[in-house]
Amino acid sequence: MEKVRISKLMSERGMCSRREADAYIERGWVKVDGKVATLGTKAFPNQSITLEKAALARQAQQVTIILNKPVGYVSSQAEDGYKPAVSLITPQRQYDKAHNKFDPSHLRGLATAGRLDIESQGLLVLTQDGRIAKQLIGEDSEVEKEYLVRVEGKMPSNGLALLNHGLSLDGDLLRPAEVSWQNDDQLKFILNEGKKRQIRRMCEMVGLKVVGLKRVRMGNVTLADLPQGQWRYLKPFERFL
Repeated sequence: MEKVRISKLMSERGMCSRREADAYIERGWVKVDGKVATLGTKAFPNQSITLEKAALARQAQQVTIILNKPVGYVSSQAEDGYKPAVSLITPQRQYDKAHNKFDPSHLRGLATAGRLDIESQGLLVLTQDGRIAKQLIGEDSEVEKEYLVRVEGKMPSNGLALLNHGLSLDGDLLRPAEVSWQNDDQLKFILNEGKKRQIRRMCEMVGLKVVGLKRVRMGNVTLADLPQGQWRYLKPFERFL
C-alpha cells in the first residue's frame, strides 16, 4: 500500500475538491489521524482524515444554483461572441427567493457541473461545492441525466435498440442508456455519462438529426416550472442522489 496526497484522498472520498482540500490544508483545517496536515502531506488510503469546524462551516456557506439555460448561451467561459450562462445569475432573474438571498459572493468560484452546448437548453447546475461537482461529473458518477430530444429523420429498425446499448464514441463503448419515444418526433434519453455532444452524436449514428434538446432532470433534481433564463438556489432538502 502506497501513500497518496491527502488532497487526492479527500477528493476520492467526496469530502471536497482537490483545490478546496489544498485551501483547507493550508489553513490548518485538515487532520490525518488527529494530527494537523500540511501541504504536500501524503497518507495511506486507510487513514482517518477529518475536517475542522471552520472547514465544515465554509462548506455550509457554499451555494449551488439551478438555471434554466436558454439556447445561445455557453455553459462556461464566453466564446465566439456568445455570453456565458453565469451572466444570467443576477438578482433580477432569481425565481424563488424564499430559501436564499442573492449575494455577489455566490458568484465567486462558481463552476458548471455538467455542460450543455450552445444549441441546447434546460437544467444547468452551477456550484461552489466541489462535493456536488464530483457527484455530478466525476468519472464514477452514477447520477442520471434526463433529456427531451426533438429529432428529424428515419431510424433503421434496430436504431432504438442501438441507442439503448450498442454504440461507441471516441473508441469507447457507451454505458447502457434508457431511450424511448415520447411522440412521433421526440425521444426521451436517460444517461449516466456525459461525453461531448453525446446525444447529438448518438442520434447521427442512427440516421437522426437533433433539432431541439432540453435537459429536464439531474438525479432527483428537476427543472420543473423554472422559467427559461431564470435561476434558483438548490433548496436545503434537495439532493441529486
